[in-house]
Amino acid sequence: WNQFSIETKNKDGSVKLNYQGNWRDIFQNWEALSLSYPEFIEGMISLFVNATTADGYNPYRITREGLDWECPDPHDAWSYIGYWGDHQIIYLQKFLELSNEFHPGKLDNLLQKEIFVYANVPYRIKPYAEMVKNPKDTIVFDFDLNDKIKELTRETGADGRLLRNSTGEIYRVNLTEKILITLLAKLCNFIPEAGIWLTTQRPEWNDANNALVGNGTSMVTLYYLRRFLKFWSDRFSESAIHELTISEEVKELFDKIFTLFAQNTTLIESGFSNAERARFTDFLGEAGSSYRNAIYQNSFSGTKKVIQVNTLAEFMQLGIRYMDQSIRVNKRADGLYHAYNLISFSDDGISIRNLYEMLEGQVAVLSSGYLSVTECLDVLNSLKNSSLFRADQYSYLLYPDRQLPLFTQKNNIPALRIKESKLLTRLISDGELSILSQDNLGNCHFNGTFRNVGMLETALNQLDPTRYSALLSEEKESVLIMFQLLFDHQSFTGRSGAFYGYEGLGSIYWHMVSKLLLTTQECFFRAVNGGADPVTIGKIKDHYYEIKAGIGLYKSPELYGAFPTDAYSHTPANAGAQQPGMTGQVKEDIVARMHEIGIHIQNGEIVLQSSLFNPEELLRQECVFDFFDLKGQSRQIILHEGQFGFTFCQIPVIFTASNEDKITVTRNDGKQILISGHIINTELSNSIFQRTGDFDKLEVSFKDLR
Repeated sequence: WNQFSIETKNKDGSVKLNYQGNWRDIFQNWEALSLSYPEFIEGMISLFVNATTADGYNPYRITREGLDWECPDPHDAWSYIGYWGDHQIIYLQKFLELSNEFHPGKLDNLLQKEIFVYANVPYRIKPYAEMVKNPKDTIVFDFDLNDKIKELTRETGADGRLLRNSTGEIYRVNLTEKILITLLAKLCNFIPEAGIWLTTQRPEWNDANNALVGNGTSMVTLYYLRRFLKFWSDRFSESAIHELTISEEVKELFDKIFTLFAQNTTLIESGFSNAERARFTDFLGEAGSSYRNAIYQNSFSGTKKVIQVNTLAEFMQLGIRYMDQSIRVNKRADGLYHAYNLISFSDDGISIRNLYEMLEGQVAVLSSGYLSVTECLDVLNSLKNSSLFRADQYSYLLYPDRQLPLFTQKNNIPALRIKESKLLTRLISDGELSILSQDNLGNCHFNGTFRNVGMLETALNQLDPTRYSALLSEEKESVLIMFQLLFDHQSFTGRSGAFYGYEGLGSIYWHMVSKLLLTTQECFFRAVNGGADPVTIGKIKDHYYEIKAGIGLYKSPELYGAFPTDAYSHTPANAGAQQPGMTGQVKEDIVARMHEIGIHIQNGEIVLQSSLFNPEELLRQECVFDFFDLKGQSRQIILHEGQFGFTFCQIPVIFTASNEDKITVTRNDGKQILISGHIINTELSNSIFQRTGDFDKLEVSFKDLR
């Protein structure tokens, strides 16, 4: 997946309109692309939701020819199947917000239009009860369906990979249903106070945490889900639409979850016991399981049901209350917030264990909209004072560095545990080495070939029943528990807990640092637009520029360990920046840069503001500004001292420190439009978004730019 080519022309020189890549990289990079080509935003949303399945997940790869998924291969030890979480909620959310900003009202139109489809991926998520029994083995590959899809694709092209209804027609729905399915799939895996259960055999954005699958829950997804719910709460509350239609199967699932939420609001205040958490989770899990199984067996019936828009708004608002309760519980004593948790199912309910602090948890909670501006500043202060801060690079680790136990410190069964166990004592005295052994120093160790507790249980079951039957019936469970406590495999996160490079221990992962930069910027503008205390605004601004200073672009090659203007994946503790390439960091840095220099879109209008602009970037001498115009022609503009130039939608924009606030829009015919203040109206803004070529340049004067 790290081998690719960017091809822009065919052999005859014509433009090649092609793309391919894994689902995550396509959509994360298109977010930045959409700022230069806003008219593609709704198309990007359409492709996004059309690639999601009826059970609420996304395929592995997206191409111009359609979509793709992983298949099991008995000849490939690395082949595996599952749905990658990949921050599905927040990627979609960013596109929705862009549409709402650039094209207010367009989403309302799409909510009603039945022009969207479902991807037909041949994965079958197991029933809830089976997922609880073995949460690491939750998906079955449907080989017969895969063969049918291949045949359909040969006959009909990419449409062969789309879901059909019970009559064999491609099933079409509106955006309302696609939004609800994405949301309800996450809520069916909601475990109160723990997060969103990772049940699809694949991790989320940080695949170094892949071992968390099954035993882990994501507060990261829950934080982003909160932002998603707030967005749709506002949209539905403000919408002029009164009612919408969705598939009867989706309506039934929606009603079940809404009823559960509405009938248990007292738990939002009191909190959840282990038993109450299990009851709540069981209901959600079974509801999701019933919905999935009905779709797997019969597809959609085609019957649509009416749903009131005010009911949707009420559901979103109620969902926010449940998310907020879980967020409150997940605040750490050090002022940070948990990113991932571990869960255990037992007869007594569902218990939760917290993992160590992680940078992505702080990024997500800052993005959630839950925190006040003052609380955002508190998190940023706590982060700077935490073990995640790496002073030598003036940046942040993904998780705290720590010393892993040496080989000789592992697999040592405490002598007291041996003494207390008649079974283990007997096995040692009998010289029975299939379970444990004793070294020359008298220390005891479990069989080194056991990779998990299941292998230990198998070995115990294979002991001679005539010698050990009574002892096994008495102590088998306690020995299994002893093994689990000794190794605590459930707490193993994956590469993040064992590697020292990539997303490993002591490593800075630059993409996440850039995510932190962007969410800190969001906090800053929330503070400015909300009229927060100037001191608070100033302190958040300081954090923003400190985080930015820690990113490689502003460092010497000696400190960064590489060429500073190149994007790199990570910086381990023992070396400079590693693994160059077009990483996800580039996307976040482009988005943050556009807002930092002053481009904001509100209600379809371009709003230029200088509150985060760094006056040190104003030119101190005359300079030539080289750029390509909308016709692809190379052009130059002379900039003077006190000016700053860039392009937006390929139109040159020139900032000037002045004694007045105004915008001068120069048309291609030389005529000028003068605007008092810093807001460009909808008509002119749309012309810029649509790249009509009507304008030659924008000149913006600021009183407070220096």
